[in-house]
Amino acid sequence: MHIEPGLVSGAKIILSYATAAAAGAYTLKLAAASLRAEGAASLALRSTLATAAVFVFFEVLPHHPVGVSEVHLILGSTIFLLFGAAPAAIGLALGLLIQGMFFAPFDLPQYGMNVTTLMFPLFAVRALAARIVAPGTAYVDLKYRQALALSTAYQGGVVLWVAFWAVYGAGAGAGNLAAIASFGAAYMLVVVVEPLADLAVLAVAKALKGPAGIARGAGPALFVTPRLHHPA
Repeated sequence: MHIEPGLVSGAKIILSYATAAAAGAYTLKLAAASLRAEGAASLALRSTLATAAVFVFFEVLPHHPVGVSEVHLILGSTIFLLFGAAPAAIGLALGLLIQGMFFAPFDLPQYGMNVTTLMFPLFAVRALAARIVAPGTAYVDLKYRQALALSTAYQGGVVLWVAFWAVYGAGAGAGNLAAIASFGAAYMLVVVVEPLADLAVLAVAKALKGPAGIARGAGPALFVTPRLHHPA
């Protein structure tokens, strides 16, 4: 999802700076907690991997303009389950920034809106996971309905934020509402794909948990969240 240039302009764009700053502040809080729990090396490595994944999702995977934005396969719940909330948030922010700086500079004025639209649904997924995933359940043992709930929360949050920016910037006219509806309808197709991607990735992670696997060793793997293989 990239908010179309010019959709929010003038003084109205200041709001995006405030929401992006709030997302950044909460990310710093999550990063500080991750730093204390897992250490600097793990946080840095997982954040780097998340950034690379986000960049690939945005720049390499197919994406098409629909209505007021673009439809992307972001896989936000996937990077959350693999890397944890703080690295996922850092990855979303940096991956989007790298894409804008080197491949889509016309998107940089909308960076505050775009990063808000990506990161606030991630925080919602984190809160939802705390409610629907029992403390004694590792992420590799999630059921389809749980993966579907997390994916739906993320993609639904993205659509709601895009709709907010579109109405905030261009009003509630019939044409704008129709463009929002077409974007939302197209994006909801992603909900069908993302939980399947989540479960496929988790199945691979579970298979790697064996005696020769990457998760077996003296401590948590540096490159995935400890919750991936171990209960909270």
